[in-house]
Amino acid sequence: MKTLKDAKVGENVKVARLNGAGALKRRIMDMGVTKGTDIFVRKVAPLGDPIEVTIRGYELSIRKADAEMIELV
Repeated sequence: MKTLKDAKVGENVKVARLNGAGALKRRIMDMGVTKGTDIFVRKVAPLGDPIEVTIRGYELSIRKADAEMIELV
């Protein structure tokens, strides 16, 4: 499946599901990333980490390792 790590700059995507467990999954959910949420990929840092996205009306920078756990539709 395609993950947020694979999304291109300027792309609008939708969260299909979250992988991971425990505190790590909870932290991602606390940032507002839940099933069905729309995400707009704004920027990617020059070395590829982190990824800046717009979600639920605010900007969020997320590490590639965390973005890899977010599966997209």
